[in-house]
Amino acid sequence: MDCAKVGRLIFQLRKEKGLTQQQVADLLNISNKTISKWECGLGCPDVTLWSELSTVLGADIQNMLEGKLDPNLPDVGKIYKTQFYVCPACGNILTSTGNASITCCGRKLRPLKPGPYTTEHEMTVAEMDIDYYVSIRHIMTKDHYITFVAYVLYDRVLLIRLYPEQSAEARIPMTMKGGDLYLYCTKHGLQKNSNLFN
Repeated sequence: MDCAKVGRLIFQLRKEKGLTQQQVADLLNISNKTISKWECGLGCPDVTLWSELSTVLGADIQNMLEGKLDPNLPDVGKIYKTQFYVCPACGNILTSTGNASITCCGRKLRPLKPGPYTTEHEMTVAEMDIDYYVSIRHIMTKDHYITFVAYVLYDRVLLIRLYPEQSAEARIPMTMKGGDLYLYCTKHGLQKNSNLFN
């Protein structure tokens, strides 16, 4: 571990948060001289402090250990390139519109790769008032169900969370045409249908 690089990163993150060395030290129950020593590259934090330090500074532990934060390229607003992530531990659904470092429950998540729409997840569409009513023929038990349905256009994402023992259905406003419909099945993964409303 390069203590000089780690120290520079701690200094940068502390300044970004608007914290003094004393404030960080108080939050970690250590001396402010210890923080100064780290920032000067004269030592690195003890392994028992990394978790709290990353929380205080709002940074990923792995990046802090490496002494660098790799910035992503600016988001150019390509919503239609939305990527989905599902935490295997808690089931959280997360999204990004570009390359991102997404973590949940201490795990680094990879974007889900959509497979083609399959007939075992057959969808029917009916017009109801000003919406498309999408019904998915699928069981909805605790072990096997549709977690979410998402409709992605060039400028917006409509995400509908579904739960076991409720109907596998969603309403999509008729004004939203020309997008892609995604569904995530707990056993079969992410599927994409590009021709549902076209």
